[in-house]
Amino acid sequence: MPLLSLCVAALIAMSPLSASAQMQRDYVWAAGSSTVFPFATRVAEYYMRKYGTKAPKIESLGTGGGIKLFCSGLGGSTPDVANASRPMKPSEYEMCQKNGVGEIIELQIGYDGVVIAMNKQNPDYDFRLDMLYLALSKDVLRYGAFDPNPYVRWSQISAGLPDRKILVYGPPSTSGTRDAFVELGMESGGAAYPLLRDIKTRNEKRFKQLTGSIREDGRYVNAGENDNATLSVLTKTPDSLGVFGYSFYEENKDKVKVAKIDGVMPTPADIASGRYPLARSLFIYVKKAHLSFVPGLEGYMNEFVSDAAAGKGGYLKGRGLIALDDKLHDQVKLAARTQVVMSPPDAH
Repeated sequence: MPLLSLCVAALIAMSPLSASAQMQRDYVWAAGSSTVFPFATRVAEYYMRKYGTKAPKIESLGTGGGIKLFCSGLGGSTPDVANASRPMKPSEYEMCQKNGVGEIIELQIGYDGVVIAMNKQNPDYDFRLDMLYLALSKDVLRYGAFDPNPYVRWSQISAGLPDRKILVYGPPSTSGTRDAFVELGMESGGAAYPLLRDIKTRNEKRFKQLTGSIREDGRYVNAGENDNATLSVLTKTPDSLGVFGYSFYEENKDKVKVAKIDGVMPTPADIASGRYPLARSLFIYVKKAHLSFVPGLEGYMNEFVSDAAAGKGGYLKGRGLIALDDKLHDQVKLAARTQVVMSPPDAH
């Protein structure tokens, strides 16, 4: 075969269009965040009833796990959608590009907040962000040096906190909820100290190691991706606290209560405005190459960001999703309809 023909054949083989040959699936597949999971399943239910299509497959693997699978390549053996409770990281985007997932549609679906919940019989907690850093960081700044975390009771950190043992049940390292808690809570709390702020300016990686590495001595317990398991512990273990999304708390506020953060209770208004310190954005990521080959994927994507679903008063509000403002929501709907491809995310 002539050299030119060989080159053309190679280019065709590498093209996203080659995904059609591998696509032996007649349903939508989404995987990722446990926080986005209930929203994704509700959209799947409505979409299936509305159009009579085959039920989408929705998996709760954690944001990191979902994006890793999403970025593993094109074709029917990989998800069409990654559900995420944080933005895609530059390293994840690069992994997608390396594996041929070149065109990705990023759609913000709304807001949520990370909450610290507890048994209703517990005393009330009002945490400053620096308290979260001191309580849960593997090493903490004390007298100008970094030492293994010595704190075992909340009252050792601040006289204003209850005299209860430090015991926090939270999500694993694959979870976007944990990523958000570490970045918005612990790292922001560590930055309250001038020495750590200086380290952050000079060496961001070192700063994250010092403030975002969670202690491993049993004071923070990996509760997995199942928030119901954490809820069960909180109702049975008086001293324990739990970390999960506001939307899950909204469904279970009859069973637990939540702490203030910097004096602010998590409410839909304060999460949407960013006044609540642990507020975050939720996303879905869609493979553009799969839109041509997966029956129902385009409709599912547009249904997810529709007024009926994610708009103010939409059916996802009943599951705890906090809607975008009208202007941003209109931009997201337009991005879905026109299939705008995301740019590489900025490192931060």
